[in-house]
Amino acid sequence: MAVDVVTFGCRLNTYESEVMRREAETAGLGELENGAVIFNTCAVTQEAVRQARQSIRKARRENPQVRIIVTGCAAQTDPTSFASMDEVDLVLGNEEKLKAHNYRALPDFGVNDFEKARVNDIFSVRETASHMVDAIEGRARAFVQVQNGCDHRCTFCIIPYGRGNSRSVPMGAVVEQVRRLAENGYAEVVLTGVDMTSFGADLPGQPKLGKLVKTILRQVPEVARLRLSSIDSIEADEDLLDAIATEKRLMPHLHLSLQSGDDMILKRMKRRHLRDDSIRFCEDVRKLRPDMVFGADIIAGFPTETDEMFASSERIVAECGLTHLHVFPFSPREGTPAARMPQVKREIVKERAQRLRSAGEAAYRRHLDSLAGTAQQVLVEREGLGRTEGFTLTRLDTGKPGEIVAATITGHDGERLIAEPARSISSPRAA
Repeated sequence: MAVDVVTFGCRLNTYESEVMRREAETAGLGELENGAVIFNTCAVTQEAVRQARQSIRKARRENPQVRIIVTGCAAQTDPTSFASMDEVDLVLGNEEKLKAHNYRALPDFGVNDFEKARVNDIFSVRETASHMVDAIEGRARAFVQVQNGCDHRCTFCIIPYGRGNSRSVPMGAVVEQVRRLAENGYAEVVLTGVDMTSFGADLPGQPKLGKLVKTILRQVPEVARLRLSSIDSIEADEDLLDAIATEKRLMPHLHLSLQSGDDMILKRMKRRHLRDDSIRFCEDVRKLRPDMVFGADIIAGFPTETDEMFASSERIVAECGLTHLHVFPFSPREGTPAARMPQVKREIVKERAQRLRSAGEAAYRRHLDSLAGTAQQVLVEREGLGRTEGFTLTRLDTGKPGEIVAATITGHDGERLIAEPARSISSPRAA
């Protein structure tokens, strides 16, 4: 019986879930009579933690004999609460989850001094090992970890306490992992990390993200599309900007960690940029790559946010030309400075989040309108749906998952583009 892994949160978790699946099966969890389920949790918001707990309880109800392991950022930051759940058999930290021997701690393997929670100090971890994977289950694109952890302490964020300090995967190991996935048939690879633009600061010679991107594209000609996950624009280096301008295999889509459009709120968040920095970055990048599409994370209702401050965040959607908006109603995380600041009333937080979502939806519809009649290369994700190079969802009634199809955009339905195929330009990933 295969080990079932339930993944919450970011793309880094998706990548790590494949490593966990392999390590757990190596440890023998796949041989358990009633099976095992690993929950790889997220701690970004209280809602993410709630959803994880709900899923854990549901799994126990549906299969009372299954072995349940909980790990990920929520387990790292609050192991005691998960260990206290009757449904949970084992809690592993973010470092422990990537090693086979920790999964042998289950009673089925004869461990007499069984400890339910195995979570060490994440700040004691100094390196991020390269974990090679051959595929990402159920995904048409592959994810590759280049970095983990974060050295910054934004006042709203619990993630450094779940991931530890910033540490990079050696550049050669990243290149080899991308090559391996490309040779296995993946046309698109996404580079991911917790604070990806800090890549290389702890490596010999301190290579930056731009050098890594250029090296991958030069040394792995087999990869058709290279994509970046969320970046901190204030850390974008000259090589990265040059790659954006000159490397057509680097996809024209950047997701920015903006968080707010107001300078005072940005200072209280302890962000390292101001609103003009974000606007200027988007303008400069569009000069280099006119087809660039921007997404962004924005928090609504951060403590002390006034109506005027919130209006600055509303305006920045248009001023930066954002298309794919991720809106987060502020959620106080225990242990963070923002949780101790004067809070905005919940009804106001929810109302502001809805206004931001509405602004994002209007911007997205304008983006859909602008693509009518254009030629696009669409990566098929599943039957009938794919993504353009700019990461816009597209309905396309042809192609197999993992295949890139040349298409013409004939319109949209308000949520996705509608396309007619032209011709196949790549082979689907091997099964």
